[in-house]
Order: sequence, then C-alpha cells, then structure tokens
Amino acid sequence: MKSLNQSSVVEFILLGFSNYPELQEQLFGVFLVVYLVTLVGNAIIIVIISLEQSLYVPMYLFLLNLSVVEVSFSAAIMPEMLVVLSTARTTITFAGCFAQMYFLLLFGGTECFLLGAMAYDRFAAICHPLNYPMIMNKSVFMKLVMFSWVSGVIVATVQTTWVFSFPFCGPNEINHLFCETPPVLELACGDTFYFEIYAFTGTILIVMVPFLLILLSYTRILFAILKMPSNTGRQKAFSTCASHLTSVTLFYGTASMTYLQPKSGYSPDTKKVMSLAYTLLTPLLNPLIYSLRNSEMKRAFMKLWQRRVNLHIF
Repeated sequence: MKSLNQSSVVEFILLGFSNYPELQEQLFGVFLVVYLVTLVGNAIIIVIISLEQSLYVPMYLFLLNLSVVEVSFSAAIMPEMLVVLSTARTTITFAGCFAQMYFLLLFGGTECFLLGAMAYDRFAAICHPLNYPMIMNKSVFMKLVMFSWVSGVIVATVQTTWVFSFPFCGPNEINHLFCETPPVLELACGDTFYFEIYAFTGTILIVMVPFLLILLSYTRILFAILKMPSNTGRQKAFSTCASHLTSVTLFYGTASMTYLQPKSGYSPDTKKVMSLAYTLLTPLLNPLIYSLRNSEMKRAFMKLWQRRVNLHIF
C-alpha cells in the first residue's frame, strides 16, 4: 500500500445533489432544521440524564452515551453537507475527507456496539431481575462502554487508513454528500479487491455480531415476558424494550441497505438517499423515541423544568 502523500489528488469535489439545482435550496432548509433539532433533542437527553441522579442507572447511562454518539455523528457530517447544498461546487481537502470518513466510521461503529450492549442490559434486567445489580454492576457497565468506543476507534483507524493509502490519480469528484467509504473508494487508482473483501467481511462482523446479540437477547426477553403472570408486568417490560427495538430497527435497517448492498445495485442518487436515512433519521428520531415513550425521562424533564421555573420566580 502506498503512503498518503503519494497521491496526486490534493482535494476532492463533493457533487451532492448538483444534478438537481432547483432542489438544493429546499434541501438546505430541511437539513438545517433537521440538524438543529437533532442537536437540541440529543443535548436535552444528555442534560437530563447528567443532572438527574435518579437516572444514574445503566439503562440511562447507555442512552447518554448513545446521545453523545448521535451529536458527534451529526457534527461530523451535517456542517459539510450544508455547505455542499449551499454552493454549486464544494471542495474538501484530502485531510478533511480523511477526517470526515474517520469520524463517520468511529461513531457509526461505536453505535453498533452500544446498541448491542443496551440489548444485553435489557436482557439482564428482565430475565434476571434479582441478580441484575450483580450482572450489570459499575465495572461491567464501564467495560461495555469502553469496549464500544475502543471498537469504534479500531474500525475507523484501520478502514480509513487503508482507504487513503490507495493512490488517487484523478478524477477527484465524489458523487456524494460527504466522504463515505464506497464513493471515495471508487476514485482509487490501485487494486481495491482485498480491501473490498475486508470491508464486506468487517461490515458483516461489525453489524451482524451486535445484531445477533440483540436478536438473541430479545428472543430470551420475549420468552421471559410471556411467562410473566400479570399484564401490568408484561406491559412494563415491553415498554422498556420498545424504544430500544425501534432504534435498533431504524439504525441497522438503513445502515445495512447502505453497506451490505451489491456494488452496482443502486444508482448514485439512490445511494445518497439511503445514506441520508441513517445519517439524518437515526440521530433525529432517537431523542423522540426515547423521550416520548419513556415515563421516567418525561418525569425527569418536568422535574428539571419546574426547578428552573422556581429559580426564576425566586
């Protein structure tokens, strides 16, 4: 593999939706609103969990980490995407493209493992309620969180470094809204066969291993819930799982369509839209999913809001 500085390309051009100039202004407005709502929604969850000590339990601390990931994920992609939509020709430096891909993979990989850890937490809480404090103690929680973040760092470091070690001789036009692996790799001059095998295998492992853990956890959870004697207990258990299941379906469904699709399965414009599904919708909807369906989060929000109002009154 050749070193980064042997590439003749010093910058890339992000084409975005330049084929549809009449839509760019409207898309810019929509994406700007989505970005602001995403930041505000996830920031509220981070603040609520950080300030409310009654939420200092693994379920909500995992959610805090998930919201940090979502905010960081959006911040790595959305500003550049807005620039692409606001100008006819947008360039990004070689180093800037490297950094954007790195953080995209870091936060995306971390989210995969965090969702798996959250499923294990729900399994321990519902299937082994009496032993839950021992199973999900502080040490285990910290190890799961650290494993999720370190895994994201390893995935991002290996994959991004390998992609940008290929020579880029030109053209330098990325037919996408941001520096995602598949469209950048199409511009590489070298033989990418082995990388494509690695990327496909690695994606299956990163996506499917946590997903299989989630599937196994919820299979056990379902049997445990069905054995519960009271309807109230079953409803409460389903309620604690519904938000996580919705988030898992949204993230894994859209990410799989992007990274596990055949190389020539869809047109470039279709691929852009599918990428937007997990880069925009998941960070946007997660705060709504977890806050609207969770009574404890709503109570904590109202408690903090009333405390703020009382401070202003007195």
